[in-house]
Amino acid sequence: MSDTKKEHLDFESLLNESVRVHGHLCPGQVLGVRMSMLGLREAGIDDPRGKDRKHIMVYVEIDRCATDAIQSVTGCSPGKRTLKLLDYGKMAATFINLKTQRAVRICALEDSKDRAKNYFPEIEDKYKCQAEAYKIMPDLELFEWEEVAVQIPEEDMPGRPLKRIKCEHCGEYVQDRREIQRDGKLLCKACADGGYYKVQKG
Repeated sequence: MSDTKKEHLDFESLLNESVRVHGHLCPGQVLGVRMSMLGLREAGIDDPRGKDRKHIMVYVEIDRCATDAIQSVTGCSPGKRTLKLLDYGKMAATFINLKTQRAVRICALEDSKDRAKNYFPEIEDKYKCQAEAYKIMPDLELFEWEEVAVQIPEEDMPGRPLKRIKCEHCGEYVQDRREIQRDGKLLCKACADGGYYKVQKG
């Protein structure tokens, strides 16, 4: 079996699993799988769910469909502390080989949407057209990528919590140096700067 055929079969298998996890097929799923395959290859990760599972971390810059695909393909997750979500609203992600420190940031090209029409002009629905085209378009027509340097704070690495403190206002505990010192007190972020929730008093 040729390498091209084998890679195609691997892609289809990865896409099917990603769709199963995500719930439906969409252009973002295809992009996420393709981006992950490219990122792993460029970062030097051969077996993300096996022998390399402790050597990979991914920073994702969007909370859309592609993020589920990236998690599915790489095996990284927030619970393992290997998938970091920094919501910049960009279809981009950085794949890091923790063993070699090689990091590659990949960003989807906006004009890939227009190029998709050249591959399947007979498909009128733009999303279906993109989903099919993204399966076969060359990497260079889908993405731009470059090697980058990422300084990962010690408290963001996988493993046991480095520190655990009690917020001096609400009394809840804070792990991994997420506390804030304010006016001589150690506070959780919610007490220091306001949280995303508001307590409803009866």
